[in-house]
Amino acid sequence: MITGAPGSGKTVLAIELVLSLLAALLPVGAPAPFRKPESGLHGLSAHRPYGRSVTAPAWQQIESERYEDFWAPFDARFDFRPSPEPYDEPAINEPAPSITIDLSPIFAISGSAQFAAAQDAVNTLGLLAMTRVFAPSQRLLVLDWHHPSWWFWPHRQALDENPRWPVEIFPDGDYYVFLSEDMANGTFGHPWEQTLCVFGASLTGVLAPLLTSWLPVKRARS
Repeated sequence: MITGAPGSGKTVLAIELVLSLLAALLPVGAPAPFRKPESGLHGLSAHRPYGRSVTAPAWQQIESERYEDFWAPFDARFDFRPSPEPYDEPAINEPAPSITIDLSPIFAISGSAQFAAAQDAVNTLGLLAMTRVFAPSQRLLVLDWHHPSWWFWPHRQALDENPRWPVEIFPDGDYYVFLSEDMANGTFGHPWEQTLCVFGASLTGVLAPLLTSWLPVKRARS
């Protein structure tokens, strides 16, 4: 059972219902076993409710001249190996701890309403995990290969009545990276391998259980 902060029972039940429906919808077998770290969702304190609407934007585009200022450190840290041709292997040195989620069951139903719903579910669950892991004021770096980079505030996105995703957590089209500024936690989406690598102890402990409840594990590093 997924557990949450005190007083979040209805939200937890709703999430569990959505996950059970997704598990029944996708053409996959039983997910690979995954042991949730003890930290997981347990013991996380609830963020204080917001007393007013958040009006600051959730996304801020970074100047194109600074493209290499952010990709170069990522490349150096993770040995990023892009390829213009589709291939089925990791494009980074996946750090430990990390869990790489197999998204092929979703890609198998591409073009359908079920695909759109599952894609939205990955983005929504990723956002939920980020609001649990990162402080309300914390921004993330978002990289989109050969496209503009962004600063992203997960809490603002969650509270936006009409949220937009100029870059998505789900890698539908290119390499997408969501990264804490210290590079300790994040996600790496690989559209050709059809995977999402979740890395860092904090983010893995929260997001991996949400995704592996209905999607299989491709790889895991502890």
